[in-house]
Amino acid sequence: MSGKIPRQFIDDLLVRVDIVDIIDSHVPLKKTGSNYTSRCPFHNEKSPSFNVSRNKQFYHCFGCGVGGNVITFLIEFNHLSFVEAIEELATAAGVEIPYENQTNFEPEAKNKLLDLQQIMAKIATFYIEQLKQHSQKKIAIDYLKGRGIQGIIARDFMVGYAPDGWQILAPQFNNIELLCEAGMLAYKNEQYYDRFRQRIMFPIRNKRGHVIGFGGRVLDDSQPKYLNSPETPLFHKSNEVYGLYELLKKNARPSRILLVEGYMDVIMLAQFGIDYAVAALGTNLTATQLQLLFRSTPEVIVCFDGDKAGQDAAWKAMDAVFSVLNDDRQVRVLILPPAHDPDSLLRAEGVEAFTQRIEQSEMVSAYFFNHLTATLNLTSIEGRAKLAHQAKPYLFKLVNGNFKKLMLAKLKELTELEVIVPALENSKSSDYTEKNERPSLPRWTLALLVQNPILSEKLVENPIDWQVLDFAGIETFKKIVQTICAEKPATTAQLLEYYRNQPKEKMLNTLAFLPIPLPEESIEAEFIGALNQLILQERKNRLDKLQIQADTVGLNDSEKEILKNLLQPMPR
Repeated sequence: MSGKIPRQFIDDLLVRVDIVDIIDSHVPLKKTGSNYTSRCPFHNEKSPSFNVSRNKQFYHCFGCGVGGNVITFLIEFNHLSFVEAIEELATAAGVEIPYENQTNFEPEAKNKLLDLQQIMAKIATFYIEQLKQHSQKKIAIDYLKGRGIQGIIARDFMVGYAPDGWQILAPQFNNIELLCEAGMLAYKNEQYYDRFRQRIMFPIRNKRGHVIGFGGRVLDDSQPKYLNSPETPLFHKSNEVYGLYELLKKNARPSRILLVEGYMDVIMLAQFGIDYAVAALGTNLTATQLQLLFRSTPEVIVCFDGDKAGQDAAWKAMDAVFSVLNDDRQVRVLILPPAHDPDSLLRAEGVEAFTQRIEQSEMVSAYFFNHLTATLNLTSIEGRAKLAHQAKPYLFKLVNGNFKKLMLAKLKELTELEVIVPALENSKSSDYTEKNERPSLPRWTLALLVQNPILSEKLVENPIDWQVLDFAGIETFKKIVQTICAEKPATTAQLLEYYRNQPKEKMLNTLAFLPIPLPEESIEAEFIGALNQLILQERKNRLDKLQIQADTVGLNDSEKEILKNLLQPMPR
C-alpha cells in the first residue's frame, strides 16, 4: 500500500513527527540519559528495557528484540495497517495525505478494508442467527450438544451455523464482488457458490475484535473435516491465531498461553476453565504467530496431539520457536498421549490432571536435545558429529544472550565440540557476524553510518573505491551504503522505512540497534577512522591476493589495472 502514498510525503512526515511524543502518548516514557525508557508494551517485564531514541527516531526493546520507527510502533501497538498508521500520524501532524491517483486509491485501499470488515461482521451475525432460527438448526445444535458445548461458551466465541445450500450468502448480502474478496464465495463452472455449507462456523477475530476469517467444521464424516477462509486482504492465516481476542478480553496479560491445534480444542478448554488457549489455524506454526503471542505473555506452551502427525508438527514448530526465543521468553512443549487431543484427554482425565500436564510440560531446551539424541549414539564420534550438524541450524536462529550461550554450552557438553554460531543474519556466510560478541570492522562501520546517515556527506567528499573492498558480503555492504548516499535520509527512521518489507529489513534493524557507546561528538571521527582502517585492511588483503595470483596463475587485464592502482600510494 505504501506505493499509493508518495515516498517524499512519508519522509517528510517522519521528520515532522517526534517518536518520543507519539510513543509517550501510548506508553509513559521516562528520560534516561539521552534516551527514553519504559517497560516494554509488547512483552511482560519487571524492569524497563524498552528504549526510544529521539536523535535517531526509533525504538528498541533489549528484552524481546522488537523495534522500528514510529510507523512500525503504531502498526504493532494499535494493530493498524500501514496506511492506517500513516493516516494516524498525518492527523497528529495536522497534514493531509496527498494520495497518488486519489480517485482510485480510497475505495481500493482504505474504504475496501472497512467494507470487508463490516461484511464479515454481518456474516458472523448471520451465522449465529441461523443457529437459532434456520429450519436445519437442529442438526447443528445436536452436534454442539453432543460435543458438550454450553450456550455461554458458544456465545463468547460467536459460534454459528452455515446451512446446507450453495447460494445463501449472495441473495442475503447482494454484493458478490465483496463476498468473493472476503473469501466467502468460491467460483466454479462459471458460477459463484458459498464456500462454507452445512458446517459449524467459528469466526476468527484479530486482536482488535474484527472478524477477519472463518473456520468451519462438518457435522458428519465428510472431508475436509475443517475448512478455513482463504488468504484475503483481511486474513493471513500464518499471521493470526484463533481465540486470542477472546483470551485477552478476559486477561490482557496472561502469565502463559497454551497453543493447541484446533478450534474445538480452544473452545472445550475454555469451557473446562482453561481459558488461556489459542489455536494455530491448522497451519505449521510460524514465527509471526509466536511473536503475536509473546507480545501478551512471557511463556507459550505448544501442545500437540499424541499421534505421529502431532509429534512431527511439534518438531517442525522448532523452526519458528528458535527464531523468536530470547532470555525473557520461555517455551514449553506438551505432547499428549497417543490417540488423544486436548478435548478427549480433558474428558478422560479431568481438569486437574490436564493442568498438571501443562505444569510439568517439557522445557524447549530439554525437548530439543532429547529429540535429537533419541536415535544417536553419543559414545561414538559419528553420533556426536551428527548431533552438532543437526543442532547448529536451530542455534543459528537464536539471538545473542544467555539462552544462546547455555544452549551452545549444552551442545559442547554432549559433543565435546566448540561450536561457533553466527550472531547476525542467521547465516554461515554472514558478513557481519560477531565473534566474542564484538562487531567485525565492516559491521561496526556500517552500523555507525546506519545510525548516523548524515555521515554519508563524508562519502560524497571522499568516494569509496569499491574495487579495493573484497570481504565476504561486500555487495550487501555496498548496496546499503549507496542507498544511504542516494536517498540521503535525515534520520535512521527514514532509512528503516526504505527497507520496510525488503529482504535486508532485519539486518538494517539489527544495525540500527547495535549499541555504540560513544559520545555524540566522537561519532564522526570514529566513522572516518573505522572506514579508513577498513579500506587500508582491504587494500593490503587485495594486494596480497593479486600478487600471489600474479606469481602463480597470472592476472587478466582488469586485475592488472587493479594491482597497478593498489601499488600507487593512497591519496592523503
